[in-house]
Amino acid sequence: MKTIKNFIWNLVYYVLGHFWPKGCVTVHFRRSTGRSLNWQHPRDINEKIQWLKFYGDTSQWTRLADKYAVREYIKEKGLEDMLIPLLGRWERAEDINWDALPNQFVMKTNHGSGDALICTDKSQLDIKHWTQYFSRLLKEKFGTQMGEPHYNKIKPCIIAEQLMDCTKQKIESSSLVDYKVWTFDGKPAYVWVCYNRTKESCEVAVYDLNWNFHPEYSHSEPHYVLTDKPLPRPVSLDKILNAASVLSKGFPVVRMDFYEVDGKPYFGEMTFTPAAGFNDFYTQDFLNILGDLCKIK
Repeated sequence: MKTIKNFIWNLVYYVLGHFWPKGCVTVHFRRSTGRSLNWQHPRDINEKIQWLKFYGDTSQWTRLADKYAVREYIKEKGLEDMLIPLLGRWERAEDINWDALPNQFVMKTNHGSGDALICTDKSQLDIKHWTQYFSRLLKEKFGTQMGEPHYNKIKPCIIAEQLMDCTKQKIESSSLVDYKVWTFDGKPAYVWVCYNRTKESCEVAVYDLNWNFHPEYSHSEPHYVLTDKPLPRPVSLDKILNAASVLSKGFPVVRMDFYEVDGKPYFGEMTFTPAAGFNDFYTQDFLNILGDLCKIK
């Protein structure tokens, strides 16, 4: 019964997202939070992200949310050294030159989320399966169901990047540690750390800029599990925060994602609508704190 209900709601979101994105957001927000979205006077960060989607200046969102196109922006800002080496780009899955790729790499689309192939041994890959997988992803409209029109304007492609060594990190983790910096018009404020990531879950923690641990700002849930121990400060934190400041200048809110491998910082992505504006893994107090930092009018 629950599966059928979820299917129906997903269908509702898809139809609304396709024909009336703002309506999709309004319904989704009400259902997920139990309260109406205050379009006239948004307060917390979720409400302000929703407001920005439809009333803010989103002219740069499509280019900078594009995981391939954003690389040029990073270069323009003098931070090319923070880019993960690019191994290839293709507009059709059938054109991927698998033979030319190294034994280990990461492959993903430029317009999606959570769709990456992390290859640690190319000889074990089912090439036919992954070709069909990426061919299907290229046709998907990632921004429809959550009311994120800027994603639907991205011209889809597939990119492959060098696989970074997750054993050379300050934090012991089975995956790359994500340092997600909440940044407001060039001013970093908090770092949300995600590590030990799998498809089912990851461990998370919120830190301020002085690397003080704030477990009171997060909920622990099945997917985002609040860590019970403070994590070591990344060696390159100052460089990460400086890059976040430079790259986010002029935008009311951007979550800037970075990695650190062998003490060197690397750029991940820019997200203008974190969790599509449905961040339910933070406490309401923290959502209000972030909302107060986001100036939209």
